[in-house]
Amino acid sequence: MVNRMQFYIDGAWVDPVVNKSTPVVNPATEEAMYEVALGSKADVDKAVAAAKRAFETFSVTSREERVALLEKIIAVYKSRMKEIGAAISDEMGAPLPMAEKMQAGAGLGHIMSTLDVLKNYQFEEPMGSAMIVREPIGVIGMITPWNWPLNQIACKVAPAIAAGCTMILKPSEFTPTSALIFAEILHEAGVPKGVFNLVNGLGPEVGAAMSEHRDIDMISFTGSTRAGIDVAQRAAPTVKRVSQELGGKSPNVILEDADLTKAVTGGVMHMFNNSGQSCNAPSRMIVPLSKMKEVAAIAKGVADKTKAGDPRAEGTTIGPVVNRIQWDKIQALINKGIEEGATLVAGGPGLPEGVNKGFYVRPTVFADVTKDMTIAREEIFGPVLVIMGAKDENEAVELANDTPYGLAGYVSAGSVDRARAVGRKIRAGNVNLQGMPNERTAPFGGYKQSGNGREWGKFGFEEYLEVKAIAGFNAA
Repeated sequence: MVNRMQFYIDGAWVDPVVNKSTPVVNPATEEAMYEVALGSKADVDKAVAAAKRAFETFSVTSREERVALLEKIIAVYKSRMKEIGAAISDEMGAPLPMAEKMQAGAGLGHIMSTLDVLKNYQFEEPMGSAMIVREPIGVIGMITPWNWPLNQIACKVAPAIAAGCTMILKPSEFTPTSALIFAEILHEAGVPKGVFNLVNGLGPEVGAAMSEHRDIDMISFTGSTRAGIDVAQRAAPTVKRVSQELGGKSPNVILEDADLTKAVTGGVMHMFNNSGQSCNAPSRMIVPLSKMKEVAAIAKGVADKTKAGDPRAEGTTIGPVVNRIQWDKIQALINKGIEEGATLVAGGPGLPEGVNKGFYVRPTVFADVTKDMTIAREEIFGPVLVIMGAKDENEAVELANDTPYGLAGYVSAGSVDRARAVGRKIRAGNVNLQGMPNERTAPFGGYKQSGNGREWGKFGFEEYLEVKAIAGFNAA
């Protein structure tokens, strides 16, 4: 039985300082499943004190000790994959097979990738008379979202442990159970007390207390750009490092010589994956103006076959979005698209056919979208695709970069060489060519208002290290 009314601090499950809780609602049924405890600044203070004490000893552990610890975490994690998947499906609505394979699987993949980095990483490097030493940065505050809960937790916690840091995690209040299971996994794996601490709570309370805390050396935040700005402002007086992975409005450029059916079909399916609740979703499809009608017809065919339904029912393609607030926001933006003159190709406002409860959104496609329309500018974070027309390659690149965001970009062309050339022109931290997925060992993160810093692989690991130059170390 997962303990939802306590926090994990200093290697033990402890009661909150103040007794306060919130219901966790199943988005498929709109019914409350259980309560989860909410923390306060006092709980954060306890967790930070534990992490600060633990840092003294954990920061000087050997590579071999941390390798063994990650290997044990991986073994325990594998034994609870189905449980993690079920929790994610119930709390944020992902179809159960997708939650088990992709959601829970992403977390495992990041831990395994981090283990490979740690085994081979050079912590010391001679440079003239100096020795360059990379050391753990200290106590880390981690704030994670609900859309890919274990993906985001694991790609922060694993490299922090590998680097020798200690940490406090505040997971989303909408998806607490998978995070609590993760705490149990770390406990069973023998993570030393105080190294990992978990305090559930709300952003304006627990998140703010963490961002402002003078004994937290770094904040790693994933969430909206609006919330990320608040975190950075609160962190500024203590000059702590702030690493952020924020919003996106990612372009999917499909050039006139691309395999249109393949590129459009793949792009629409990718957009609808996870009910469109991915920060790097290819939400702006930019296509040759002359092929707009053909593209719209292909996209409609995919949308019409995308089945929104019970996450545990066989044949469900996408589940609900996470909560009523998100549903209302998405509905308002769909209506805005219609009002501003975009062509509604598929879907639209309201619940999908045959559905009478739950936060389900109809898989929606708009064509003839222009760059000044609200749906072309704002991150919708739901299964809503906008298709924009460009008269040539130069205008396609211009449209792709005409956004305050810069998390991801996608390019499909008739040749890899042409896709490479266009990909280089897109101002984004991740660009995927010819339908290829991300490499977990490559860095993930954004330009502009999509954040700063990088996660995944070696680049994500180095976020948790300070660089020290010791002059004269190599002097004769």
